[in-house]
Amino acid sequence: MRIIPVIDLKGGHVVRAFRGERASYAPIVTPLAAGSAPEAVVAGFLRLHDFDTIYVADLDAIERRGDHGAAIDALAQRFPQICFWVDNGAESEPADSRSDAAPGPRAFGLANLFPVIGSESLAQNVAPDLSHEARAILSLDFRGDAFLGPRDLLDNPQLWPPRVIAMTLARVGAFAGPDLALLSSLARRAQGREIYAAGGLRDARDLERLAQIGVAGVLVASALHDGRLSRDDLRSA
Repeated sequence: MRIIPVIDLKGGHVVRAFRGERASYAPIVTPLAAGSAPEAVVAGFLRLHDFDTIYVADLDAIERRGDHGAAIDALAQRFPQICFWVDNGAESEPADSRSDAAPGPRAFGLANLFPVIGSESLAQNVAPDLSHEARAILSLDFRGDAFLGPRDLLDNPQLWPPRVIAMTLARVGAFAGPDLALLSSLARRAQGREIYAAGGLRDARDLERLAQIGVAGVLVASALHDGRLSRDDLRSA
C-alpha cells in the first residue's frame, strides 16, 4: 500500500481541507511543522516517514485565482528525491516545450513534477483520451454521489492513464472512512491501472480494507497531522 501525503495550497499557505469546502480552508496547524509554509510541511512529513511521493493541490490555480507555480518549483528543487503529483487545474499533460501551447496552467519544467488531470477541471462534454499520457495521473472527482466531469471519462477505463485517483471531496478531512463501494467498483474496472483512494482515511484499519479490495495507494493529510497513522503504521503499510 503506497501512502501519499497531501498538501493543499491556498494564498501561499498549506491549508486544512475539509469536505471540499474550499472557501473555509484555513492555514494548517500541525505538530509536524512550525507554521504553514509548504517547505516546512513537506519537511515535517519526511521527518515522520521516508515518503517518495507527495500530492499537491494548487487550489488557487484550480479556481483560476492565481497559482503557486514558484512555490511548487521550489519544493521540487529542495526535495529532488520526491515525486510531486500536482493538480493545478490542467486539462491535459502540460507541453512545456511547445511554442503554440494554449494559455492556462503553467507547464512543468522539472522532472520530479507530475501532472494531475482533475475531472472537475474538464469540459463537461469532452472526455479526453489520457491512456497514452504516461506521466499524467487522472483524478476522478466526486462530490457526494455526483461525478464532476465528463461522464464518458468515468464510464470508459480505456481512456484512463496508468494511475487514477478517486477523489471523494465530501469525505476529505471528515474521517468518514473511504468510499469502499466506489473504490471496489473502480478497482474491478481498472484494466490494470492503479487506483488511489483520496478522502476519508481514518487509521491503519482503513489501509487494510483498501488493500483487500485492490487499491494501490491512498492520499492522506489529516490522519498524518492528527497522529492517527503512526510511524509503525506507515512502516507496516
